[in-house]
Amino acid sequence: MGTRRERREEQHDAFEAFVRARTPALTRTAYLLTGDAHLAEDLVQTALLKAAEHWERIETSPEAYVRRTLYTQQVSVWRRRRGVREHALGEYDAAAATGAGHDPDLRLSLVEALRRLTTRQRTVLVLRFFEDLTEPQVADVLGVSRGTVKSTVHRALARLRVLAPDLADLVEDPA
Repeated sequence: MGTRRERREEQHDAFEAFVRARTPALTRTAYLLTGDAHLAEDLVQTALLKAAEHWERIETSPEAYVRRTLYTQQVSVWRRRRGVREHALGEYDAAAATGAGHDPDLRLSLVEALRRLTTRQRTVLVLRFFEDLTEPQVADVLGVSRGTVKSTVHRALARLRVLAPDLADLVEDPA
């Protein structure tokens, strides 16, 4: 066991390694939550700042802590904000667009349709399907009832069907 200074240096190094390794994925998730590259970066920075403040306590599972912070911060934002204009993802799109089965037309349709959802609808869909959380988990993260999650998912998927009929095969209501 090292000195207190050595332990702080180890924690600092572990935090820096976590930030380097996980920031791109966290930023993509934040973008899906916000619909805006700049807001996504701000959301990630806020979550990482909170993680740095509590690193000693969360060091064994920082990913879960940071993701939960992303979700709760976004809930606070969409409760406060109304009518904020969203912008294209820019360079973050390139990282997520790679892959052998990538269909650019399908991707553009999906991105455009997601942009036209409400912030709450997009947040619930990201948590439910991108993060693969259960309805009770989504309800817990957002501080809403399971019924609210179910109805929001149902309405969001129905809206996606209208906004992008070409995505009908992808938009399947789990209810």
